[in-house]
Amino acid sequence: MSRALLDTSGYSAFMRGDAVVTEMLQTVDAIYVNAVVLGELRAGFLRGRMRQKNEARLGQLLASSRVSVLSIDEDTAERYAVILNTLWSVGTPIPTNDIWIAASAMQYGLAVITTDAHFLKIPQILVWHSPSPKSTS
Repeated sequence: MSRALLDTSGYSAFMRGDAVVTEMLQTVDAIYVNAVVLGELRAGFLRGRMRQKNEARLGQLLASSRVSVLSIDEDTAERYAVILNTLWSVGTPIPTNDIWIAASAMQYGLAVITTDAHFLKIPQILVWHSPSPKSTS
């Protein structure tokens, strides 16, 4: 059984019809998101012009039997600390929210589906990266 955590950028790419991300999502048996991803998405929806449509599309995804929301707990925090310390030691900082997303992936043994290349700097996780015009390094 293959399982993956969908990052915010991966979700956005999927909604834009990115063929690589769509194929990745079609090949997994289970898709996960965490509260950080949901918070980032909903913050974007609040700033956008299509809030209701975006909320409805997210609701459809979350209603799928293949999609689950992961809890962030003390175990996630321990993994966050390990990842952050590793990044500090090699001098490669990445956005804090993405460390929390990576910590969830590490905790549950999930690959991260993303367009953000900075996830590739985290040795503790497996990353399925789709290069995209919106990706960040």
